Amino acid sequence: MSESGTSAAGMAVRAELDRPVDGHTGDWLAPELVVGALRALDAAVLLASGLLLGLFREGGPAAHPLWAWSLLMGLLLALPLWQLVGVYAEPRRLDMTGQAGRLVLGWLAALLVILALAELTGTRAALPPGWLAGWALAGGFGLAAVRLAAAGLVARWRRQGRLGRNTVVVGAGELGRRFVEEVRRRDRSVRLIGLFDDRRERVPEFVGGFPVIGTLDDLLLFARRHRIDEVVVALPWSAEGRLLDCLKKLRALPCDVRLCSDLIGFHLPHRGLGHVAGLPVLHVFERPMSAGAQLAKAIEDRVLAGLALLLTAPLWLAIALAVKLSSPGPVLYRQQRGGFNGELFEVLKFRTMRVEACDAGSEPGLGHTRKGDPRVTPIGRFLRRTSLDELPQLWNVLKGDMSLVGPRPHARAHDDRYAALIDGYLARHRVKPGITGLAQISGCRGEIRTLAEMQRRVELDLAYIQRWSLRLDLEILLRTLLHGLRDPRAY
Repeated sequence: MSESGTSAAGMAVRAELDRPVDGHTGDWLAPELVVGALRALDAAVLLASGLLLGLFREGGPAAHPLWAWSLLMGLLLALPLWQLVGVYAEPRRLDMTGQAGRLVLGWLAALLVILALAELTGTRAALPPGWLAGWALAGGFGLAAVRLAAAGLVARWRRQGRLGRNTVVVGAGELGRRFVEEVRRRDRSVRLIGLFDDRRERVPEFVGGFPVIGTLDDLLLFARRHRIDEVVVALPWSAEGRLLDCLKKLRALPCDVRLCSDLIGFHLPHRGLGHVAGLPVLHVFERPMSAGAQLAKAIEDRVLAGLALLLTAPLWLAIALAVKLSSPGPVLYRQQRGGFNGELFEVLKFRTMRVEACDAGSEPGLGHTRKGDPRVTPIGRFLRRTSLDELPQLWNVLKGDMSLVGPRPHARAHDDRYAALIDGYLARHRVKPGITGLAQISGCRGEIRTLAEMQRRVELDLAYIQRWSLRLDLEILLRTLLHGLRDPRAY
């Protein structure tokens, strides 16, 4: 191919990478969260309607001692019954019409059981007059209203593309073509947004009506600009080396990775079998956090960071004044670092070095801060030793660039260097970076003198991603407060 032809092809790939994905949006909304919200709303509707009817009946709750017991029994019976009859089944489909019918049956069954128990025990007379019938009607209307509102919202979210699952296929050969055609034949709801293949010049521009956007490296760039929920690797069973190289790169993406070919010996991690449009695929890598977990962590971050910011506000003023008086230059130090999915963001710290010694973080051969480093100011040594220089990163957390807990963000030059030396290093970017993390409370702080020391940090970061829970986050935060402020290895 001529140089001009190669340049034109490269421009075409870049244009395709920058092209917005139809119906794409990268927010927190997911079918599982919608179903969870429906569960909570259903319970709230029944509780509120039963309470209001009971409180305003003649004599109030005091005159009807079994009223509260019946209300509780109704909730305890209704919710499990709805689960059994499939009200909340198949969250990705969000079939509001089908749910409505099963919901009515489940609600009527729960009320009949309560009525039967009251008759058998002779306690029906102790209930408020007409309360059970009123609760049946009020609860039924309330549930119907929730479903009508939810149906409207779901329809609008579907039009906006907020409930779909963006799927990318790696491999545009015969296996990829057959996979795409089968998916389109079996399930039109699966959103295929493109194909990628390293043999770009040997495959067609379109496969099954979908564009072959670029190579595997282009996919890594594409994933930073568009939300990808699932990558399906459709490569021949015999291409063992090619598959392994491909999966090593895909490990860095914060999405599910599926393999629709044979398991290659014992080389690959796997978590069982799954399906895409009814086609069997092998689970290789799972996204580190479900949509619900991401929402819970986001709430944790915003609430705790906001409280910490309020409590430490006077300390910020004192530190800012000390930095300003100790050496000329700005109070804050800003540097671009790699964040979630490798996206760059501007990290904030109190400046601890002389202005002329501050680096951009992208210089080749960039070193680490050493003990007794002459670039560090006297106040800077204190701030580093106590980790108070990290306080401005609370603002990064509130902006959504960082979390309170996660792998520490490294300078761009360090990311480039260690990504080439340590297998799985880039998998640290599958979650947001943190102010503190499992590595920091496990003694991995201070100067990095050997590759083994960085390897240990990466291992602890990946262990945190695999073990994540709110409890683990709170434990790390507590241990950071108790021990992190007096770590002699931080300088």
